[in-house]
Amino acid sequence: MQKLSEHRISMIHGVLLIALFACASFYIGEARFLQEISFSPMIIGIILGMLYANSLRNNLPETWVPGIQFCSKKILRIGIILYGFRLTFQDIAAVGVAGILVDAVIVAVTILGGVLIGRWLKMDSDTALLTSVGSGICGAAAVLGAESTIRTQPYKTAVAVATVVIFGTISMFLYPIAYRAGVLDLSPQEMGIYTGSTLHEVAHAVGAGNAMGGEVANVSVIVKMIRVMLLVPVLLILGFWAARRNAKSAEGGEKGKVAVPWFAFGFLAVIGFNSLNLLPAVFVDAINYFDTFLLTMAMAALGAETSIDKFKKAGAKPFILAFCLDVWLIIGGYILARYVAPLWL
Repeated sequence: MQKLSEHRISMIHGVLLIALFACASFYIGEARFLQEISFSPMIIGIILGMLYANSLRNNLPETWVPGIQFCSKKILRIGIILYGFRLTFQDIAAVGVAGILVDAVIVAVTILGGVLIGRWLKMDSDTALLTSVGSGICGAAAVLGAESTIRTQPYKTAVAVATVVIFGTISMFLYPIAYRAGVLDLSPQEMGIYTGSTLHEVAHAVGAGNAMGGEVANVSVIVKMIRVMLLVPVLLILGFWAARRNAKSAEGGEKGKVAVPWFAFGFLAVIGFNSLNLLPAVFVDAINYFDTFLLTMAMAALGAETSIDKFKKAGAKPFILAFCLDVWLIIGGYILARYVAPLWL
């Protein structure tokens, strides 16, 4: 009993440490210049976690590690489930077939294409998959969901998040400049579909959309949220894929166990509940704020497992892959928004 109690106390120490990083992330995130570039607390959290991993990590008790791992696994899944309070099924009806079709093509081609490019680059398959899912769906949150499903090493998740954030942030600045300069021959509705279906993070779509006007912003956010909903089928497919991969690698041809991402069903159930509009807006806002805190804790915990040496081990290939995917999103997304979406509007 005493050993069990000591284990729990040690775990609490690790959780409190990560919670402290999350609090610091929210405080730092209040800086105006960080808000202007849509640097969310989640991104700041992973940076703080990595700073800890490369400085103080060796000076703190190893008994705190289980608490850090608890944040990167259990708390992460709770955060993904509560993420559903940002969405409703009414969002789908508001955009219609055009937004759904473009989103589906973007997600499918980005993930499949990213995996193939990763093979061509001879890079780690998990890192390639995480980077592709993050680029194709909703940035860091999608990477976290995929990591929870395939259960890979934390540093691979950190590498994937880093690439997604870098190229997503660059695109967030490029879109409004190109649109206002007349380079992109798109109507406000088409530009909203283009922005929401191709920018990486939800924050990127919000930031770029607002910079281009209210009509673009409204459409871009809804299209982006539909992309987020596609996380559910993608995670289910990843669960079966991970089971097949494990079966092939198992000795004696043992059958692989399907890693069903139950939290994905929780995410979908929360979307359904939120669609009923039973909770006052102030409660939903409070839940979303708390959810961002949980996801920030998860990001900080993943960062705490990531040293610079592991980044060096990953090399330049993840960034090359992310660049290739960003080029596809910019060019392919434009073609879909310009020539395919109008057929369904």
